[in-house]
Amino acid sequence: MIFKCKNCGGNTIYSPERHGMFCPFCESENSAERNDGDPGPLNVCPNCGSEIVIQEHTSATRCPGCDCYLILDERVEGEYAPKTILPFQLGKEVCKQSLREKFKKCRFAPVDFLSEARLNEIQGIYVPYWFYDYDTRWVFQGEGTKIRSWTSGDTAYTETSIYDVQRDMDISFQGIPVDASEQMPDDVMELVAPFQYDQVTDFKPEYMSGFYAEKYNMASDAVEERAKKIMRDASARLCQNTYSGSYSSVKTLHDELKTLDSHISYGLLPVWIYRYRYKGQEYPFYVNGQTGKIVGNPPVSTRKVWAYAGTLWASLTAILVLLQLIAGCFFW
Repeated sequence: MIFKCKNCGGNTIYSPERHGMFCPFCESENSAERNDGDPGPLNVCPNCGSEIVIQEHTSATRCPGCDCYLILDERVEGEYAPKTILPFQLGKEVCKQSLREKFKKCRFAPVDFLSEARLNEIQGIYVPYWFYDYDTRWVFQGEGTKIRSWTSGDTAYTETSIYDVQRDMDISFQGIPVDASEQMPDDVMELVAPFQYDQVTDFKPEYMSGFYAEKYNMASDAVEERAKKIMRDASARLCQNTYSGSYSSVKTLHDELKTLDSHISYGLLPVWIYRYRYKGQEYPFYVNGQTGKIVGNPPVSTRKVWAYAGTLWASLTAILVLLQLIAGCFFW
């Protein structure tokens, strides 16, 4: 499907700045009309007929021929229909500026690292996520120790008291996010988080126009262990908070997390990706499309390092010569 402007026929896109559909051709707002076009091969643009490279899990892309943003109906409907989406809150220009501010002090980065031409290659991508809801019961049994010390006369005393520590807690978790994309590194997606879920809304394909996207390509049961680990770690922390400070130490004798009820849903979260290539190696940078949080490390230009070292050496040499001249003046 394509969203076209009812005023000029141009491709309308979702604008994070305007929080609505926008036509960059006639600058109309909220003028989008869905156009499914004539059904045809998946890799052919229904707008201009150009051939498109469609990856296995692509659900939204851009036509290289007419630059229209296309949403692939069969990959956002049926079993692949997201329930929710968090629309992009940061536009491309804001994201580019954030990258410049973040890395402007990296003096050894390559010259074109933050150039306009390179930064224009940044892409906004909706990443598929599974969201897990759990109603749980946390049962904990431990041994708490209290140590009291005092001195009477010349004698030092220490008293150690042992206590049973038991907790039986009902804990509910809502929307534990786990990315469902094989292409996205799990550790990076955890660093890009957190997202603020109060801006999550019901899915509409209009939000995808102007961006790239993937359908989920990892089943919910295949990645659920990651959600359960998050849940277990959070439960342990909540439990610990109930007795922290009451004892000198607490030894765990038994703990158990029981799942009483669960629910799983599928949604999309926004991430900007800037892939910079330097000397045959890719340096990816990920930007939270809602909060602007940046994850990534810039490359180091060896030419700049050597140039800086040369300048530093020349400066040191000049200082030594000057010191020798000064010393000579004092000698005479």
